[in-house]
Amino acid sequence: VDPLLFLQTVRAVPTAKTRLDDIVYSELRQELGNHDMVEIITETREFIMETVTKASNEETSKYGIEVIDVRIRRVDLPRENEASIYARMEAERERQANKFRSEGEEEAQKIRAATDRDKTIILAEAYKKSQIIRGEGEAEALDIYASSFSKDPEFYEFLRTLETYEKVIDKKTTLVLPGDSKLFKILTQ
Repeated sequence: VDPLLFLQTVRAVPTAKTRLDDIVYSELRQELGNHDMVEIITETREFIMETVTKASNEETSKYGIEVIDVRIRRVDLPRENEASIYARMEAERERQANKFRSEGEEEAQKIRAATDRDKTIILAEAYKKSQIIRGEGEAEALDIYASSFSKDPEFYEFLRTLETYEKVIDKKTTLVLPGDSKLFKILTQ
């Protein structure tokens, strides 16, 4: 800002406002002409405004004026272009939504794959442990059987005979046994 240059070139505030309007609107029209409507009303607007501010400052510095910031308060779309602009904006939003959905689905698949892998590992480890425990239990049962049957072999033979007959004979079975049969002896005692 240069007050002396301001007084020498424009002399009064109304004249300065007129020249400032001419410069800023000219720079704004020129910059807006380089962009389509979607860019103007979306994220690119900030960049456009910075460019207009810099270009305006180059011109207004000749009058001792500094432009701090230029903003578009409102964008009025031409009636004939409204539908196509809204359609483009909608298509852009749809594209972004599809991108986010795609990224989300990709992440979900990664999570599912990791979960399935973890599940498989956990189930395999659980099965392995169950087989070890089952094997240990069966070994212990065999030890118990062996130790108890070795103490009383006759009882072991008796028990095995009962187990065999239990599997073979049901309620409808009629047995004809010789008198010297072990089963006959068991049933008559």
